[in-house]
Amino acid sequence: MSKRELIEPNPGDKRYARRDDEGRFTEMVDVGKSSAQDQKRQAKSDAGKGQGDRGDRRH
Repeated sequence: MSKRELIEPNPGDKRYARRDDEGRFTEMVDVGKSSAQDQKRQAKSDAGKGQGDRGDRRH
């Protein structure tokens, strides 16, 4: 699984994106929405570096 990368297609519009093996975008989510959902939920699994949307993050 690829890591999420932070992209900014337009000024002020930051998004997390994942790419497939050929470099095409497979998943894209707004940073604000992603952060809000992370704060609302307590995940059961621990996520590795670059995989913050897949489980808990270490702080």
